[in-house]
Amino acid sequence: MKNVLLAILLIGLLNITAVAQEKWTPLFNGKNLKGWEHVGPGEMVIEDGLMRTKGGMGLLWYKKEKLGNCIIKVVYKGADKSNAGLHIRIPEEPGNPWTAVHKGYEIQIDDTEDDYHVTGVIYSMTKAKARPGKPGWNTMEVTLDGNRTIVHVNGVLVTDFTEGDEVPPQKETWEPKRGPRPELGYIGLQNHGESDVVFFREVSMRPLDEKAE
Repeated sequence: MKNVLLAILLIGLLNITAVAQEKWTPLFNGKNLKGWEHVGPGEMVIEDGLMRTKGGMGLLWYKKEKLGNCIIKVVYKGADKSNAGLHIRIPEEPGNPWTAVHKGYEIQIDDTEDDYHVTGVIYSMTKAKARPGKPGWNTMEVTLDGNRTIVHVNGVLVTDFTEGDEVPPQKETWEPKRGPRPELGYIGLQNHGESDVVFFREVSMRPLDEKAE
């Protein structure tokens, strides 16, 4: 009887896990760039089921829909010696990479920079609460909860920003212009430069069921 109860419990746990996994919708199919469009220098290429940055600075943006009130998951490697980014809240179809920079937010992927430009921050606007990036594969989850943006890297909170929070002034021309961003927007992945090689294994999203804590 005890073994039967354990078996039932195990099946229940497996079913719960399966349901949770089914909530994630892949945005990258591991085969090609269907649903995406590239603008600017460089490109994204597919190698052994992975997306790889090549050259830059360019932007591969997801053109099927604007995203909001959801969690975006990106699994990547290479940021310990290179540079890339996840762009969010882009209000319009980007004709060039700088549209995403100045009108959306970039969630940085680069473990070598200071606390305002390191992996998981809103580039040059927020200060990292932690620096959990590591060699090899990393998982970044970006929660878009209305006008609030929350970033976890490898399960550790790095950014919790709400529109209206104080940000430092723009110091360089390549840093994003300050100002509010929309709750709904396109997303994109940045290919930064020839020496900045980052691989992406997964890009997926799931709706936000309830308010983030």
